[in-house]
This record gives sequence, C-alpha cells and structure tokens, in this order.
Amino acid sequence: MASSVHPRVLKLTKQDGQSYGFFLRIEMGKEGHLVRNVEKGGPAEQAGMKDGDRVLRVNGVFVDKEEHTRVVELVKESGLSVTFQVLDEESYEMAKEKGISLSEEGQARPTQQPVMNGVAGAIPKPKLCYLVKGEKGYGFSLTSTRGVQGMFLSEVDPSGVAAKAGVQNNDRLIELNGDNVESSNHEQIVDKVKASGNSVVFLVVDREADRYYKNKQIKLAGGMATVKHLPHKPRIAELTKGPDGYGFYLRQQHAKLGHFIKDIDAGSPADKAGLKDMDRLVAVNGDPVDSLEHEQVVEKIRQCGKKSTLLVVDGETDQMYKMACVSPLLYWDEVMDSHSEAAEPAAATPSQESSEHKPRLCLLEKTSGGFGFHLNAIQGLSGQFVKEVASGSPADKAGLADDNIVIEVNGDNVENKSYEEVVEMIKKSGNRLEMLVIEEAAYDYFKDKNIPITTALIGTSKTNKPATPPVKAKEPKKQEDHPAPAPVTAKAPSPSPPPSPILAANLTPPHSPAPAAAPSQDSPKETRKRSVSSSSSASEGDDERF
Repeated sequence: MASSVHPRVLKLTKQDGQSYGFFLRIEMGKEGHLVRNVEKGGPAEQAGMKDGDRVLRVNGVFVDKEEHTRVVELVKESGLSVTFQVLDEESYEMAKEKGISLSEEGQARPTQQPVMNGVAGAIPKPKLCYLVKGEKGYGFSLTSTRGVQGMFLSEVDPSGVAAKAGVQNNDRLIELNGDNVESSNHEQIVDKVKASGNSVVFLVVDREADRYYKNKQIKLAGGMATVKHLPHKPRIAELTKGPDGYGFYLRQQHAKLGHFIKDIDAGSPADKAGLKDMDRLVAVNGDPVDSLEHEQVVEKIRQCGKKSTLLVVDGETDQMYKMACVSPLLYWDEVMDSHSEAAEPAAATPSQESSEHKPRLCLLEKTSGGFGFHLNAIQGLSGQFVKEVASGSPADKAGLADDNIVIEVNGDNVENKSYEEVVEMIKKSGNRLEMLVIEEAAYDYFKDKNIPITTALIGTSKTNKPATPPVKAKEPKKQEDHPAPAPVTAKAPSPSPPPSPILAANLTPPHSPAPAAAPSQDSPKETRKRSVSSSSSASEGDDERF
C-alpha cells in the first residue's frame, strides 16, 4: 500500500569556511534530531530544509536512534558535501505515534531524486502506465531474455493502447497493479493481466534507468516512479479565503475512507479553484492527510489562514492511483520538482542566488518613512511594478527591487486588478504589507510556459523579512529566541495625482506626512471562520464548514 510518510532527500554543499546554515539539536520533550534556525539563503534553505525537520539518515546511514554526538560527527566527517534524508515534524510525530518503522520508510524510497542546494539531479525514473483495453487488446507482447531476470514488453503497436500509455519496446515489467512480478514467469503474468479485467497499471523501466538502478543495487518500487504518463491527474487547488470563508464542507464518511469535499458554494473560492463535489482531499499545503483524524485536518486547514493549497483527486483518478498502490502525492512532488527545475534551469552553485528565477515573498513593516517605494503602472496595460526603492527602507530590506512585477498583495492576486485597486489595497494594509513579486525575465518565462506564479514556486515558501543577523553556528547547546522588532506606526499620505501615461503611487511619504483618513466602514475586516455545521445524520460522517 502507499505510504503515508514521505521522507525527503536533500544534498547540501558548502564552500571552505562556510556552514551548512542550520542548527542540529535535540530538545527536551521531543524525539529525534531536530533542524532549527535554518539560515536564510544558506545551503540548507536552498536545498529545502525546514525548521522542525527530523534527520533520519546522513549519507545513507540511519541515525534516528543514534546518539546526537554521533550524528554531528557524521555530518562533520562528510566534508563539504552531505546528503540528508529528513521528515517533516508532523509526519515524524505521527509515525512515532503509530509505530511506523522509519528505517523501513527510509528504504522504501531510497532513490527519491536528491535536491542539491535547491536543484534536482537528472536521475532516470521508472514509469507508471495505465492501460485500458481497446478493441484490439493492449497492443504489446511479453518476452523474456535468456540470462536476464524478468519479462519485457515487446512488439508495442505504435498506435495501440500500450504505446499511448507510455510503454516502449523492451521496457522491463516491474510491477502489475502494485504487485512485484520480477520473479513471475510468462504464464503467471498473463493470468494476472487477464484477472485485472479491462484495465491494468504497469510499473516499467527502460534500459537506461534499469542499468542505473542495477548498478546502484536498488530495488525498484512504485513510489520512485514518474506519473507523467498517467491519464488522470490529481488537481492542485489554490484557495484564497473570501468574506464567507472558502465555501465548502469537509466531510469524513464512516462508510468511505478519506476526507471529502462537499456542498461547494457557487462562485466561492472553492468553486473558482475547481473543487468538485466528492473530491477526496489528499494533502494540505503538501502535507498528507490520509492518516489524520477529521478534527486534525480541519485544524490544519484553519491554520493556513487566508490561503491554502489543496491536493485533491476525483473518483476516477483516486481509483487509478489505488490500483497502482501509490499515493497521489507523487503527482504533487513531480509538479513541485518541475516548477523548481523551470525556475532554475542552470546548475546551481553555492554562490548562486537562491531567489534567481523565482518569485519572492516580501514582508514590509512600515516606519516613519513609510514603506519606501513607488508603485507604477503603464496606462492602458494591466499589471503594476515597483520603482524608486529607497536605500535602507523597509522595501529595500525586505528584498524589493526596481522593476519587480507585483503578483500578490497580502495574499490576493493583483495581476488583473486596476492600478487604483492595488494602491487602495496597499493603503489599507496598515503597518504590515506582504507582497509576492517577481523579476521581469522570470515573469515572462513562467507566462510562456503557462505556469501560474504562486508561492508554490518558491519551494520553501520563505518570506523575505527585514534583515536580521544571520545564524552561523551549527550546534547550539540551548535554543535562542530572536524576538521580532516592534513596528513603528506611521500613516502614509494619499498619493498625488500620477502623471500620464505612467501611473505612480509614492509609498515613501515626505518628512512631515499628512495623516491619512480613518478607515471607512468599507475597509476589509478580519476574515472569520464560517459557522460550523454538523451533518444531517451522525451516521453519514463528520462535516466542517470552511
């Protein structure tokens, strides 16, 4: 069956005299070797390491039960490059509670594509292929090769079902409907195909990938595969909460395993994001929810605040993934990997900026000098961009730069909003402003590739906050707290009329700023959770309104 625990493989490299940019520690009341204080822009952050991650393996050695000093020694002995296998905090604690063997989980996905300071290596993958029988059958033959283990798919009809599903001549068959068949003979495999009815899922590997894994002495499994050939796709829905919430119920039905989307309000954020009735929820912000109780999933969505990203599957897609005995999270991983590769097409080096070809999420805290930038637009064209970033201002410290294109303001996409609307949104944000911005070249690249520009492209979803002293130590003896500085309250003046054809709002007030008008009753109010309603019958399941 598909695993509910998904470790990540991260490869970190550093230069002489540089640290990996994180704390490795143990803490009272918590199990495992914890990652803490991930340094912004350091090798750890670039590779995708997150605060609270637990280190399971160092260079392939399982260390979850090792003494902490031994784990530190392994990292130090590794020199300028080290490979970690890590698990996020929630999954780690769930695995411990349910008694899941993390050493076995580490073996289950040993070939997960390692990430080297944020860039995935070109490792070949086996492939999952879903075949639905046509009038002429599946369109392939099975053959064996003397002295070679396993069965091979041959005589693949170029216009047949198998070829359209991604099968190629001489692919070796590894699994059939999730069952390993490498030791099965011709008759046994034929019987399994017939027993599967009118559809079947193959895990196959081509010669190049087969040679790679055999040289590494790695046993292949479905969890390592690419899912790009599967015809039915899970869906990634990005939701921004409206005045009435997200606009759907989450239901857990006792007669059917899983958490399901129900009763979607027409025109709601859930409706606009493409959610459908009886979609099964697989993950929230990339974290799997299959093993969680209904109340835990509800709380996870609520903790997302104003924005959440849901991975869902409809019934047909769900059935296909269950037939393959793999998790739809493979699709999430592949999409996130493709975004990362698109964002950084060149091989990264330790000196390369981690933000290159990616959007940036910038948090600005207003001072007496305002935010410190101009918002410009070209009359008659959609979109706004940043100009005249004042040196040393909140905008400068948060990472804004001239000609950055504004994608989101406080979590709301503004690409198609008017200049006046965006200026008003910024004015109403008070003393704290969150902006998702991107450089023009990267903007053009993603638009050409038809890739939506969202926080998911950032990978680690880190916010560019006002600069704080970087943490360099590798292994502190006690936790250090770094309280955020209190923001200085100041009002920004109303912008002067912008010249034509360039529209410009000055978000850097003069030395004696005029006080802004008090917020009107039309100002956005704090988003509130929608009322909780129980299902009409307790036997149906649990409902929660979002």
